[in-house]
Parts: sequence; structure tokens; C-alpha cells
Amino acid sequence: MTAPKKPAQRPVVPLFSSGPCAKRPGWSLDNLQNAFLGRSHRAKEGKARLKLAIDKTKTLLGLPPGYLCAIVPASDTGAFEMAMWTMLGERGVDALAWESFGEGWVTDITKQLKLKDARIMKAEYGKLPDLSKVDFTRDVIFAWNGTTAGVRVPNGDWIPANREGLVMVDATSAVLAQDIPWDKIDVLTYSWQKVLGGEAAHGMLVLSPRAVARLESYTPSWPVPKIFRLTKGGKLIAGVFEGETLNTPSMLCTEDYLDALNWAESIGGLKGLFARANANAKALNDWADRTPWLKNLAEDPATRSNTSVCLKVVDPAVAALPEDAQRAFVKQIEAILDKENAARDIAGHRDAPPHLRIWCGATVETSDIERLTGWLDWAFAEAKAGLAKAA
Repeated sequence: MTAPKKPAQRPVVPLFSSGPCAKRPGWSLDNLQNAFLGRSHRAKEGKARLKLAIDKTKTLLGLPPGYLCAIVPASDTGAFEMAMWTMLGERGVDALAWESFGEGWVTDITKQLKLKDARIMKAEYGKLPDLSKVDFTRDVIFAWNGTTAGVRVPNGDWIPANREGLVMVDATSAVLAQDIPWDKIDVLTYSWQKVLGGEAAHGMLVLSPRAVARLESYTPSWPVPKIFRLTKGGKLIAGVFEGETLNTPSMLCTEDYLDALNWAESIGGLKGLFARANANAKALNDWADRTPWLKNLAEDPATRSNTSVCLKVVDPAVAALPEDAQRAFVKQIEAILDKENAARDIAGHRDAPPHLRIWCGATVETSDIERLTGWLDWAFAEAKAGLAKAA
């Protein structure tokens, strides 16, 4: 087999990190000139900018009447922690995990909150747990798209509309790229740094009326940190959902988020965002399907992520290596591409099996994905040649 030639053209934007992700096409610091800086975020104009970000978010997501949205501290992690620490414990919980972030929520439930009535349903990387065994008389927690495995739930058909417990979803690499059936979801969280390519440190919290009812009717037995408190005197702090944030937000990051929201509106809203992510993932997966040295980590094509696409090396010479050596091989591919400025930050997550992880969210151009594939072939051949020399 002839070794592939070094490609003549690099991706125009070689940024394929799964978070923080590439900025939207055409992004410039000049777009942030109207940021409300050097003033209190509680000033009338500051609150107006924050409320505008919330209102635009609700419109873009297509939230049903009665659903609330807030900007909260500490990115998606903070938003999901807030939901768990304020709402769990009223009834039993089923927690699903098939990659590292889901595992993190399981750790919180079992070792931090120490819930006595918790069922943990796990699957290895590349697979989903048996969704038919989830009990919706209980609270249910899961990550819609497992960012570090590239495995997502195929749809929301397995979630009943007449559930008794709350359905709480970490959707940071799913929302704005995958269809979310809002009537099936009570709590959803994400961060600005993913599909819209915003800045980190701020989380978004979406609540259904059922989630609000839980907050106002249930008080956890454990202490709740100040930045997690959504109620006062048994009533929801309504201002949090109107731009009166719990702590000081970055108004520069807020302006950047508004810029990303405006861009999303300009390309057709959700339909435009979905189409871009789907086109990117299709280009990458079509190439992977005809490439013998790797395959998608997601075993079932119906569960393949269209944002964080995870590809494992299956070339026999590499697959026969110990896991540490396989991980080093993947790192070598990443290093080769990084040196060539052809791709940045594409090694898989440290807690996952060795693989390449390539972000295909809406801020990435399909033409850059197509160019990347030739560089991946070339970098693999270079790394394998180095492996043969070392043998």
C-alpha cells in the first residue's frame, strides 16, 4: 500500500477541540466593542444585556411556555451541580453513565450527596446502558451526548411524557446540535463554550414547571452553597431568570455569547445549526467508514454523536499494542498534526480508551473537516512508520 502524500491544503481553521470549541465563522474581537464593561452588572443596562441573552436563548431553543432559563456560575458543571444539589433526594434516582462526565455525576450522587436510594446504570465506552430499564417514577440523570465517548441517546422516545420523577439532562455537547424534546425534559444544562463557540465559565440552566415545583416544595437535608440557591423562603428567586445573576458574570463573555446567538439566528436558528453539525459529522464519518485504520467508537450508528466524534485506531499493528502504547500512538498523531498546524487538540479524553476526538459542531466548516481527513491519513502513516522504525 502506497503511503499517502502530504496534503497540499490545510484546514483554514485547524481548531477541532471539543471544548472550548472553535469560534463562529467570521468571529472578531471587533464584534465585542459594545460590551458593557467597567460597570456593575446590576446596573439597569447590565441587567438588560443579561436578560437579552436569556430571552434570545429561550427563542433560539424554542422553549415551551412556562420553561425558565438562567445564566449561572461555573459553566455546564456548575449548572448541573446546582440542579443536583437543590433537587435530588426527594425520591430515588436512576443515574446513567457511559463516559467520564456521566461518571462524574454518579460520583456526586454516591460519594458527595450520598443518596441512599440510587441505581447506577453504566455501559462501557462505545455503548449505551439498557434504556428500557430506566424507572421514571424516580428522578433520572444522564448526559444526552457523551462528549468523551462520542455516544448519544438516539432520541427521546424512551422517556415517557407522564413521568413521575424529574428528568435532568447534561446537554452541553448536544443542545443546539441535536433535537431536544422539551416536553420530556425537566432540567437541562449547557455552557457557552460548546456548539456556539462562546467563552467558558458561564452555565445555562433550563427548568420546566415541574422542576420549579420541586424547588418550591422540597428542601434538601444537606447544606446548599450560596451560588446554588435558587429559592428564598420557599419561593423561586424569579430575578435569576430575568438577568439578576447569583454572582458576578463577565459582561465581555456575555457580549461574546450575544454575538454567537446573533450568528445562530443569521444562519436559520436551530435548523441551521443542526444542518451544519450534521454535515460535518457526515463528512467525517463517511471518510471513517471507508478508512481501514480506524472506526467510530460508537458501536451503533444510531448513537453516533454529530458533535464530539470519537474515532479509535483499529489498524492491527496498533491495536495489538498495550493500551499505554496505543495512547502514545494517538498522541503522536496529534503531535504531528499540531506541528503542521493542520489540527489542534484532537486526542481523546484522558479517561477514555485511546482515540481521536474531533469536534464537528456548527462553528466548524465542513470544508475544513474534508481537508482534515487527508491530514489524518498522512499523520497516521507517519506515526506508523515511526512505530516500525522503533520495533
